[in-house]
Amino acid sequence: MARPMEGVRVLEVAQYTFVPASGAVLADWGADVIKVEHAEYGDAQRGLIRLLGLDVSSNGNAFFPIMEAPNRGKRSIGLALEKPGARVVLEKLVARADVFVTNFLPRSRSRLKIDLEDIRAINPNIIYVRGSGFGQRGPERDKGGYDGTAFWARGGSASGVTPPGAERMTKMPAGAYGDSMGGLTIAGGIAAALYRRAATGEPSVVDVSLLGVGAWTTQFSVNLALLAGGPLPDVEEPRHGAPTNPLIGAFRTADDRWLQLSMLQPGVYWPEFCTVVGRPELAEDERFNSTEKIMANAAEAADLVAEIIASLTYSEWLKTVEGMKGQWAVVQDAWGVGQDVSLRANGNIGTLVDAEGRNRELVANPVQFDETPADLGRAPRFAEHTDEILQELGWSEEEMIQLKIDGVAT
Repeated sequence: MARPMEGVRVLEVAQYTFVPASGAVLADWGADVIKVEHAEYGDAQRGLIRLLGLDVSSNGNAFFPIMEAPNRGKRSIGLALEKPGARVVLEKLVARADVFVTNFLPRSRSRLKIDLEDIRAINPNIIYVRGSGFGQRGPERDKGGYDGTAFWARGGSASGVTPPGAERMTKMPAGAYGDSMGGLTIAGGIAAALYRRAATGEPSVVDVSLLGVGAWTTQFSVNLALLAGGPLPDVEEPRHGAPTNPLIGAFRTADDRWLQLSMLQPGVYWPEFCTVVGRPELAEDERFNSTEKIMANAAEAADLVAEIIASLTYSEWLKTVEGMKGQWAVVQDAWGVGQDVSLRANGNIGTLVDAEGRNRELVANPVQFDETPADLGRAPRFAEHTDEILQELGWSEEEMIQLKIDGVAT
């Protein structure tokens, strides 16, 4: 099995999903990721019970998806970094690590002595990684952020999907939506930094902000606004289709399934569509018999497309368009995505064994090597590997007991 990060050691001092998700990706790729959790409280995300109106715990058993997804494959050590006795443990962990990853704010990093200068003083060759809400420079460097604020709201996505005049802002389509994209982005940055260090011997400082990831995802619109020198105008959407293309947009079947059509060349795909749905005469219709005419009469053509699709159930639509070259997709809810035939065929829904020995499923990170799906490991329980890690660092049984008595380790 391809595990390109085998042998890489990552030390993570982070909470919630954004930065920890990068560690999960690296663990999927074979890295040894040690997660430092506060000796008493653990990762604050362990305390969440409901999120976005949904229960996120799993009825009393150990499988906790919002912890499993961003923490799978890691080892957990409980350390009270604010206590002097924890410093020697941290320093030994830093000394043998390739990468140090954190999302702590500047004040907390300074207080705990885990800032760049502190960590590099212990290990000059370490790759130092910071995830933040709003970046490491500027007036908001000390400001905390979640993906709902820095990514979704500030980054342009919320505005882009909220219709003009709406009474409420459109919410993120899923919890940790921007966090998950951001974590994968950080993992890519770490991979590049490891390559640079291998090639040049120079360690990097890697910075990724949720705001930056948000702007990257909305760059099509942001770049157009920068070109225009001001806000983009609101585009009035037709009832069906797009303003100049009847084969782009969402259409509803007879049994209330939504289909998204994305046939970007109407002159190419209109004749094929008309033929497969049994309306070949529309391709020769005076209103639609050239690309220019299709674009000019797109609203009228889109109404016909909507009428045709509305006359078919989803299963009938599938039979009708089998083999059609034009691009389309069914709109799936979360359960549908989890059962998606292509995701499962490609190993993008992975299986792991939870702490109680039960087989569980999670979405795998989308990057595969050598056509091999990631081998997922479960997330650690709080401080599960403290003794194991301390033993690796050279602590005796008596010394470990004393660390626990002193409240330094859990």
